[in-house]
Amino acid sequence: MPQDSEDPGWPGTDSPQETSVPTDPEALTPPEQRIPPELVQARATIDNIDAALIHILAERFRCTQHVGHLKARYDLPPEDPGREHQQIVRMRRLAEESGLDPDFAEKFLSFMVTEVIRHHEDIKQAYQRGEAPEV
Repeated sequence: MPQDSEDPGWPGTDSPQETSVPTDPEALTPPEQRIPPELVQARATIDNIDAALIHILAERFRCTQHVGHLKARYDLPPEDPGREHQQIVRMRRLAEESGLDPDFAEKFLSFMVTEVIRHHEDIKQAYQRGEAPEV
């Protein structure tokens, strides 16, 4: 059916309807999903801290890689239970002083130490095969 140039093609209308499309993202978000500015700011702070943690962890692992090479060169074991115990005691104390759950801090340290030992074992095996890079 051909349409009249003034007919927008909407059934039951005699004239074009104007529609208003909101351009404000806030207006498009249902009220129950709107995020208060304080929450946005808090999340931005957390994101910044997370980024800093990743950079600090990367630096920590660069240092532990160096330690792994030293242990391999001097034929020392990848694990050092005495040092690990000292670190657990130290980290728990620091956690308590900082208001962080000491059990969480110990679990976090344990996770890192397990990964470091795995790296040290890999480095030692590379040295034993004569494939270790110079550091």
